Amino acid sequence: MNHPIVESSEGVTLVGGGPVSAAMMRLALARAPRIVGADGGADRILALGHEPEAVVGDFDSISPAAQVRLAGRLFALTEQVTTDFDKALRSITAPFVLALGFAGARIDHGLAVLTSLATHPDRVCLVLGPQDVVFLAPPCMALTLRPGDRLSLYPMARVTGRSRGLEWPLDGLEFAPDGMIGTSNRVAAPEVVIEMDAPAMLAILPRNRLDAALTALASAPRWPARPSAV
Repeated sequence: MNHPIVESSEGVTLVGGGPVSAAMMRLALARAPRIVGADGGADRILALGHEPEAVVGDFDSISPAAQVRLAGRLFALTEQVTTDFDKALRSITAPFVLALGFAGARIDHGLAVLTSLATHPDRVCLVLGPQDVVFLAPPCMALTLRPGDRLSLYPMARVTGRSRGLEWPLDGLEFAPDGMIGTSNRVAAPEVVIEMDAPAMLAILPRNRLDAALTALASAPRWPARPSAV
């Protein structure tokens, strides 16, 4: 486990090398004003007219021009066991991280990002995609949503839980990636309460419910950190 490179009392916007629109960048920075790049994400940040305070990665995709421009702000982690997203996420200490440019491109990269959310359950990280916001469900959270909203749940391992306010309750079900999953559930009441028994369930909401997710996560208990082999 590497030591923090960026320590912040505010949210941090973490940008990867995938597609990031100017509108998505504005949305993230309004909530998480400090910017960190993950390897080639530095070029995305610069192209959108911003500059990262730090760039973390193995630097196999950042351009030479960006490396020159950002000299002194590059932090190389050269091990090849983990992805650049994982390297950057574990290098940030902040109330929450908004991750852009990690969804909507290569499927293998997207799967690796989702795996890292479960690998680092003590970090509050929300991954923004073209339509969705994805985060690891905490031990308990209360979400203020609209009846009819989509709330999908996807297990990264075997896990059980309980819920109130969903059209299809979680109680009594065992979820697993090769068994029962919880996609396309719907909100049935203005407040949804979800409790999980392990840090293994991803929650997926429409992107326009980002603020509802941030509010819920701000007051939710966190999972403990897992021992790291890196």
